[in-house]
Formats: sequence, structure tokens, C-alpha cells
Amino acid sequence: MKTLNVGILAHVDAGKTSLTERLLHATGVLDEIGSVDEGSTRTDSMALERQRGITIRSAVVSFVVGDVTVNLIDTPGHPDFIAEVERVLGVLDGAVLVISAVEGVQAQTRVLMRTLQRLRVPTLIFVNKVDRAGADPGRVLRGIAERLTPAVVAMTAVDAVGTRAARCTPYDGTDVDFTDRLVDLLAEHDDELLASYVTDQASVTYGRLRRALATQTGRARTHPVFFGSAITGAGVYPLIAGLTELLPAATGDSTGPVSGTVFKIERGPAGEKIAYARIFAGAVRVRDRLRYRDGEEGKVTAVSVFADGDDAPCPSVGAGRIAKLWGLGDIRVGDPIGEPPDRPAGRHQFSPPTLETVVVPRHAAERAALHAALAQLAEQDPLINLRQDDVRQELSVSLYGEVQKEVIEATLADDFGVGVTFRESTTVCVERPVGAGAAVEFIGQAPNPFLGTVGLRVEPAPVDAGFRFRLGIELGSMPPAFLKAIEETVRETLRQGLCGWQVLDCTVTLTHGGYWARQSHSHAVFDKSMSSTAGDFRNLTSLVLVSALRQARTRVYEPIHRFRLEVPADLFGAVLPVLARLDAVPATSTEYGSAYLIEGDVPAARVHGLERQLPSLTRGEGVLESAFDHYRPVRGVVPTRPRWDHNPLDRKDYLLRVARRVTRQEDR
Repeated sequence: MKTLNVGILAHVDAGKTSLTERLLHATGVLDEIGSVDEGSTRTDSMALERQRGITIRSAVVSFVVGDVTVNLIDTPGHPDFIAEVERVLGVLDGAVLVISAVEGVQAQTRVLMRTLQRLRVPTLIFVNKVDRAGADPGRVLRGIAERLTPAVVAMTAVDAVGTRAARCTPYDGTDVDFTDRLVDLLAEHDDELLASYVTDQASVTYGRLRRALATQTGRARTHPVFFGSAITGAGVYPLIAGLTELLPAATGDSTGPVSGTVFKIERGPAGEKIAYARIFAGAVRVRDRLRYRDGEEGKVTAVSVFADGDDAPCPSVGAGRIAKLWGLGDIRVGDPIGEPPDRPAGRHQFSPPTLETVVVPRHAAERAALHAALAQLAEQDPLINLRQDDVRQELSVSLYGEVQKEVIEATLADDFGVGVTFRESTTVCVERPVGAGAAVEFIGQAPNPFLGTVGLRVEPAPVDAGFRFRLGIELGSMPPAFLKAIEETVRETLRQGLCGWQVLDCTVTLTHGGYWARQSHSHAVFDKSMSSTAGDFRNLTSLVLVSALRQARTRVYEPIHRFRLEVPADLFGAVLPVLARLDAVPATSTEYGSAYLIEGDVPAARVHGLERQLPSLTRGEGVLESAFDHYRPVRGVVPTRPRWDHNPLDRKDYLLRVARRVTRQEDR
């Protein structure tokens, strides 16, 4: 049996969870359809998901269509939980993008579609809620073509729009207008089809058009559009047929080496860690030892695969499947299993969080419990970037938005019994090196008090290149444990640059390295005073790296959102001064009908202020879309962030904290 792993994505409230329920019902998995409003859906299992009627964590369900097992992954629609969507993208064979027939293309819809296109994920579009008052399939289809992609074709006709009697009928080969639209669309990427059609129209049969449509959809060149209603079931069966006909099934060799990706972590009833993994090649069996992340290994104690809407224990799982794995105690979200797959799962596809806040326990005695609870949440969502400030005894997390605070607060209270409050959210900036810098400290030479030699060179890298650590010394010249200690410390130290922000887009090269081999007395007692340890390199690396950064210098950048603002034409003049006061820079303004469309850039820190002023400024008619676009150098006063480490920028204090001593030079 073939397997198809499909994600359902949408702007919040477009109805994708309801569509998931309808698909499960239509394929015989559910006898009764759950309700989002009543909190009875299969995929919204968290208490908060049921209370708020939104998806917070991705969930996997399964159903069978003919000879295809479809693993359906329901993802969050709220932008505050975009990290959940990001982790799913790398394991998909295809996607269904859900759009409301009433609201049409919305802000998150555009963000999702751009990412699906960039990753070339085969995507079907389902226009939901055709039974609702205000539904306008024609307007929505035009909006899709104008704002998402012109490579679309409607696969179903809709009758009785806006009523509970709305029906969706699939087009077929007898509809000349439909076949003409297919030819026009497919010929854009198929010269042979175009030539055949020009030479002899009769040779281009409807069967050939459907095969060409499946091929181009599988290559993410075209996007069939289905209309329907998840509530009434209208148009759902044509969508189900489209899933198996137009989206490519999973491929992979189950006899080769294991290759997979972990896209979700959860805890079981006894607190055990459960890893959700897509297996791209090979097979994973109970009691297998799996390699993951930097050569670590774990023994699989149980395997579960998805079938008939739920998961069931299984002795093994092969290529193309999604499985739950037990026994991998140290595994994390994004870790490759076995051979790293040639997939984008490990790279960020959406913007990073641009807010952060301090989490404060309501009772000081619960500080340790709060740290343990947040550490478990960070397993499920690494982008919350848990940070502990030992100096101020504070815990901080990164956020996409204020709703995320509510989720964290409710989860901590319900699942861990820890009550918390939050400080006001602040904007997260980043630093980038301005130039190159180098520093070195030699073993046995003042002012170096550690038993190690470390030399580092810092150089700027292209924007979005990320961090790269390189060896400028011979590979076998130092023990691997010492090299690993240096690289890990470089990564950790770069989380706080000269102004306290994470340093991005740089290359760090290890230029010098040296150590004293393990020494012992004649009676074989280890003598630390004469022997280098990994701790020496960890402590020294931070000092050397900040010295190199000081020489290179860094510049602080703030996050900038790209905004799209629709306002009534008669208020256009009143809106522009407000945008200027918020440091927003309009790039284009276009008048259409009785409205103006303004597009431009605005600092992320000012978006909330614009959202607050918009209703009163535009009589409630203004529509704002915004999403992170890039970083730009901070203008004016450079913001700094308090450090939470031993602060290698202050050498004397740092040495007092990590070594309980200072050299004579620092003591002067």
C-alpha cells in the first residue's frame, strides 16, 4: 500500500480542523463529526485548544483511500504558532491550503503559500465555507490568482452559494470551458502539449490533460482549486479524489540505510519522551540503535504507526511512513535520524520570533519547577529559546505574539501546576559583525589562567548565511572532545554579542589550538594542575571570542515587517502622518475603487501600535497584514540586552566567577 503524507494549512478560522474532521468522517474513520466550537474534534487534544477553538500543536491522523494510506497533519493557523507549521513542512509529500470563501486570501494565507512555493511542496487549494452568507467563490478565485499564484484552475462548480444547500460538482471532460482552461494552464509548462494542441486538438484527450495536471501539480507548478464546505460535506469527495490522483505518494527504499527527521516531541502519561518522525529511507525496528544529532545514539523501545485515524503499535516502520518512537531520551525536534535526509526540515522557513518576555513564577518557591516545566516546553518548541539569567534569577522565552503567552501560562498551570505572570514583551534585535577580528591566548602564558591554547578569527558572512565554524588547524592536532567543547562554547557565546543580542551571519575559524596531555603522579593519581580538560577550553573560548568580536565590532539590527494596509480612499491623507510617526515607510500606494492599498516597511516594535490605532483611524474599515521581512540597522539609540551569563566582556569578574581567581595582570 502506498503512503501520502499531507499537511493541512490555513489562516486561523479558515476551517481546516473542521475539514480534517469531515475527511475522517467521509473515509469511514469517524462515525460522528466533532465540533471545533464544542471542543470535540479528534486533532485538538489540548484543553486550551478545545477552550479557544484553535489548533496550537500539530496532530497526525490517518485514513485510507483505495490503495493509499493518507497521513494527515493538522497544523496551527494562528501566526503565533507558525513554528509548528515550520517543523511539519520538511516531512510533507503535499499540502492542502484552506481558504475561507467569505474572507478570502488573508495575511497568513500569503505567508504559507509563499513558503510552500519556495519549498516546491505540491499543493491543492480548498476554498471552504461556500455555504456561508457572504461567500463569493469567483471573488476568492480571482484573489488567489492575483495574490497567491496565477497557476490555478477551478476543479468544481458551485451552485446555491451562501446557503446550506450549496453543492459542488466536479468539472469533467464534457465541459469545453474547463478543458480549455486546463489547456491554457498546462501549456505554460508543457511545450509538447501545446504543440499537439495547435497541430491536432483531438489528439489532446481529457485523459492526457488529467495526467499532465497530476504531473504539474506534483512538481508544484500548478495548483488545482476545489470548493466546498467542511460543515455540510459539499465538495469534500472531489477533494479526496484529488488527494490521491494529483499529489505524489511517498517514495523511499525501505532496504537501505535509515534516514528520517523528527518533527514533533511530546511526553507520554509517565513522562516518557515520544518522537514523531518521518522515515524517508530504510526501516526502524524495535530494539534498533539509532544514530542522531552529532553521533549520539539511542535504542528504540517501541514503535507506533498511524492507521484508521489513530496510531497502533508495530514492530517496525518503513520508508514513507510517519511513526512515533519511544526510547530516544535525548532526541530533539529537528534532529535527523540515521543519514541526514535531503530535506529542509532543519532550516528555518518562516521568520524567527521577534518578541521576548520574562516568565515570573507566582510563588518564588516554584522557580525550580518552572525551569523544569519550561525546559519540557522547549523540547516541543525549540524556538521559544529558553534562557536562564543566573545573575538576576530570571527565565526568559521568545515569542511570536501575545497569544503565545496565554498558551504558555495555561499549559504551565494545567500540565505542571505552576502559576506564572509575564513581564511586558520586548522586541528581539540581532547583531552582525562589521568586519573581521582575531584573538589568541596561549597555554602557560599570562594572562591566560587556563590549560589550553585557543585562537579564533571572526568574519562577517552574507545575510541569512547563518553561523559556520571552521577548523584552521590540523584535524588530528587536538582531541575531539576539546574541539567539540570549543565549537559548542562558540555557539553558546554568540547567543549574546557585544550588546547582548544574538550574533548572526558570521564565520568563526579556530586558528590556534594546544593542550597539555593527561598527567598523573607515580601512583597514578590524575593531576588537574598539569592536565588540560574540556572545561579549560570552555572557559577560555568565551574570553577569546569576545576579544575577537570587539576587534571585528558588531552592528545591532532590528526586525522589520512588511505591511499591506487597505484604507478608505477618503482617509488616505489622514493615515500617512500616522505611519510616519510609527517610522513606517510606505513603498507603494495604489488607488482602486473606493480604497487605497499601501505597502511598505514598519519596525516590528511599532506593529502593535499601528494595530491599536487602525480601527479608530479608519472607521473600522482598515485591513492590516504584516509579517517579518528583514532586519535593518538600528537608527538612533542602540538597544542593549542584559546578559545572563558570567559576562566574558568583563574579564576580571568573569575569571572570579568561573575560576575563582584572577591573574596578576587582572588584579592590578
